[in-house]
Amino acid sequence: MRVILRMLLICLLAPAAVALAQEKPSSAAAAPSANPYSTFTKAVYGRVENILLRSAEKVPEEDYGFKPTDAVRSYGQIIGHVADAQYMFCSIALGEKNPAPNIEKTKTTRADLIAALKDAFAYCDKVYDGMTDASGAQIIKLFGGDTPRLGVLMVNNMHDMEHYGNLVTYMRLKNIVPPTSEPAPQAQPKNPQPKQ
Repeated sequence: MRVILRMLLICLLAPAAVALAQEKPSSAAAAPSANPYSTFTKAVYGRVENILLRSAEKVPEEDYGFKPTDAVRSYGQIIGHVADAQYMFCSIALGEKNPAPNIEKTKTTRADLIAALKDAFAYCDKVYDGMTDASGAQIIKLFGGDTPRLGVLMVNNMHDMEHYGNLVTYMRLKNIVPPTSEPAPQAQPKNPQPKQ
């Protein structure tokens, strides 16, 4: 079981690591850290948070009800599901009772879902911000099994990336370029010369 969990973690974190590696590292991220595991996990989370919020904001209201087939969630339901999962995983990592806002079932408009997703990320920010390698090594329960606290946050990142993959497919079907496929912004010259 442990081997399967480790392989699952590796397989699901690899796409996040590749996406993170495509970003230009900040000077803070490039500096050595006293907490390399929690710092890396937080950096991946920051990237995932950014692309999920941008995904939510890129899609127009009329496409929030879109489903490629009847057997799957709509675009808006995936956004709500991700928000609900943020509360679930982060409340476990915090050792708190899950606020369980049931966003997927109660929010339907684009504006409400984006606001709920932002609130869910704000809730999780505090656990990622406060995590150290030492506190991340503490064993807690996740789905009935013993898991390092940092492992819960890794599973949250994996779950987010899993559903970002769903959102990418939906965006592509609607001819919307997903955030991770957008061209990198062009660097502006520091002292642009006026054209003569």
